[in-house]
Amino acid sequence: MQFTKNLYFKELFLKKNIASARINIESSALLKELNDSLPFDKELFREDIIGSIAHARMLSNQGIISKEDFAKIEQGLNELLGEIESGEVVLNEGDEDIHMAIERLLTAKIGDAAKRVHTARSRNDQVATDFRLYVMNNNKEIARLTLEVIESFINIAKNNTDTLLPGMTHLQHAQPINFAYHMLAYASMFKRDYERFISSFERNNYSPLGCAALAGTPHPIDREQTANELGFSKPSINCLDTVSDRDFALEILFNISTLMMHISRLSEELILWSTSEFKFVTLSDKHATGSSIMPQKKNPDIPELLRGKTGRAYGNLVSLLTVMKGLPLAYNKDTQEDKEGVFDSVKTAKLSLMVLKEMMDEMRVNKENMEKACKVGHLSATDLADYLVKHQNMPFRDAYHLVGDVVNQAEELGKDISELTYEELSAINNSFKEDVVEVLNIRNSMNARDSFGGTASKRAKEQIEILQNWLKGQK
Repeated sequence: MQFTKNLYFKELFLKKNIASARINIESSALLKELNDSLPFDKELFREDIIGSIAHARMLSNQGIISKEDFAKIEQGLNELLGEIESGEVVLNEGDEDIHMAIERLLTAKIGDAAKRVHTARSRNDQVATDFRLYVMNNNKEIARLTLEVIESFINIAKNNTDTLLPGMTHLQHAQPINFAYHMLAYASMFKRDYERFISSFERNNYSPLGCAALAGTPHPIDREQTANELGFSKPSINCLDTVSDRDFALEILFNISTLMMHISRLSEELILWSTSEFKFVTLSDKHATGSSIMPQKKNPDIPELLRGKTGRAYGNLVSLLTVMKGLPLAYNKDTQEDKEGVFDSVKTAKLSLMVLKEMMDEMRVNKENMEKACKVGHLSATDLADYLVKHQNMPFRDAYHLVGDVVNQAEELGKDISELTYEELSAINNSFKEDVVEVLNIRNSMNARDSFGGTASKRAKEQIEILQNWLKGQK
């Protein structure tokens, strides 16, 4: 009687938890709340279904399951995919995770054939496969969106190769540059971001499917087949490492964090440039908000939000690094904490890139205000020192100090150094020739910096061409 009773309760429980063959009593409600991941890992339903179809096809090809069972499994999973996407089937919180939810729904749909899907597979490699597919696909999507933003920078640059802008160090006026050159600096930053995503994809695009729990499987599987069908480069080479590896997740979090840092730096400049003090750019009304109390206000909310979301991305990276730092091989349940941060950062990155591109495309550049600002801060002072070195054979340090005297004199006259006359300069030192006035001209100063990678208009155009050619090679 006791034996029969135990069997009854075990069968009752296993109907609720098809993942367990060892546990004979129902889990604590608190354990269930702590353990169940369906509320967030249901994001992986497409990857789970696609991975299961590939796995079942391989099992059929290898003679491990029958072709008839595979046909039922494939049809059932495809139907299930459509039903979930259309909202006909809602993934509720009764299942432990997305993998058990799909298996339960498939069993209800096709019967016993569904019970063969998990042959030669563990949830360890199933989870790793689903999650890696998600990361690899979004890696490519974020890279694509990054290219679109780079294209926006280049388009702005093409219209501003002669637009003067005060280049800064320490947020102080330093030397005159053109606005194209400044935009191309960001294009170069985002180019590195793109290259990081591509590099990560190539390094991590290996299939975990078939690794089973940690040591492989005795079934005669073909991991090459499933890797090819799922778009992986190859199957991974060591199962023990693979089931517990989350480097691919850490890399996308790092890459997103670096990308968001670059977006944040740009956002900071856009916030400053759109103030009344600068008035260098005007953001579209579509990308700004008003004040609840001050009717005159136009707030740069998009760059502020982008700047703020950078901290969120950093937190997700540090969180997963902390989860992983003390885990022994192989799989540990701690790694269930790997997904929510990645899902969040991926969504943040994609939305940030899309809104950034839209904002940049509609931003107005106030060229006159930029040029006016170039006549504040003695931006051509270095040109005067270079002039003395080149034309008077003066040691640079002596020239440096002499130009300091010129700047002080200009300050006393209430002028920018670029506005000094030949007579005023000669009164300071007789080393100057009449052509010195042309050297101090702001536009001439900008165009004098024509070394490769420099700010001269012709070099900015050269950089545009280089980046455009590079872009063509990525599409």
